[in-house]
Amino acid sequence: MAQLAQDAQAQGMTLAAHLRELRSRLVKSALAVLIATVSVWNQFPHFFDLIRRPFEQVTETFPSAILALTGVTSGFSLQLRVSLAVAMVVSSPIWLYQLWRFISPGLHRNERKWAYAFTLVAVPLFVSGIALAYAVMPKMLEVLFTFTPNDVSNVTSVDSYLSFFFHLTLFFGIGFLLPLVLVMLNIVGILSSKTLLNSWRWVILGSFVFGAVATPSGDPLGMTFVAIPMMLLSLVALGITFLNDRRKARKSNRTGTQQWDDGKQSPIN
Repeated sequence: MAQLAQDAQAQGMTLAAHLRELRSRLVKSALAVLIATVSVWNQFPHFFDLIRRPFEQVTETFPSAILALTGVTSGFSLQLRVSLAVAMVVSSPIWLYQLWRFISPGLHRNERKWAYAFTLVAVPLFVSGIALAYAVMPKMLEVLFTFTPNDVSNVTSVDSYLSFFFHLTLFFGIGFLLPLVLVMLNIVGILSSKTLLNSWRWVILGSFVFGAVATPSGDPLGMTFVAIPMMLLSLVALGITFLNDRRKARKSNRTGTQQWDDGKQSPIN
């Protein structure tokens, strides 16, 4: 009964109540990021060594490539940007949880339980995407530096390199979350496993397009190396959606509700 009362209260929230709820979740998320930033601030040298390591691997082949700071405040800006980026990853379980806490009043009770589970799955998937980007980055930098003319030093500003590093890792991290989004759409009844299976050609094409965009060298081996994890994750997503659809079908057969569409009202006297 308490859960039903909570559901009814959530569905009856006014716009002002939704805005207050959003503000509360944003404040909690911001506090989590702030605390994580303070925690990793003194560990900046360690994290920056990890970030610049792909660049240093390339300089062994291209000694003319130089990473440099420009400006009086560049050192402080560098430490702030790196600390914030690391804090976003470290605090991701908290702000992802807050995101779902804000969305959950609009979901059914069983859907909220799935959402909490997906929050736990999203973090390792996001980190896995970042790890893959980190692994392929030296190869990408090597290809890009081949365009540097002979006898010309490629002096790369730290800001430019950080933008490249963060954009690439974010691109891969979000890409690894896409199969999870497909499962979520299936759980809430928007996407069926049959529809996903019928779109397998587009899934394969999208995986290779993702690999081509993520590897500007156009190397078929590198593109395939990136596309294969995406296809495997999509295959896992297909398996989960198939099992979930079978579970829904068994439940519908058991309760006799398969004749009613979700958008129609069943005749209850």
